[in-house]
Amino acid sequence: MLFKVTLMPHKTEVWLPANAPLTDLEYELIGKLSIPFGCRAGACGVCAIEVIEGINDLGEKEANEASFLEELGYAGDRYRLACQCRVLGETTIRVADYTE
Repeated sequence: MLFKVTLMPHKTEVWLPANAPLTDLEYELIGKLSIPFGCRAGACGVCAIEVIEGINDLGEKEANEASFLEELGYAGDRYRLACQCRVLGETTIRVADYTE
């Protein structure tokens, strides 16, 4: 089963298989605007995202992820570290510090 992941603000749509990590966006969007990834282990915060729709479709947020996001200034349910997310349904996201 494939699920649509929409990356805002450009409404870029990518279809990823169920349970795929969001880090797979890097391979699907070669040469296009994507989420920056650093350590891929939830330790650097480079891949902080805001979930616009489908927060429950990215897996559960662990306590250490929530704590680290709060330290980075991204408190609240709508923020995640993309490297810690698995695609479980359709979702719309954007890079947390993106400004137009």
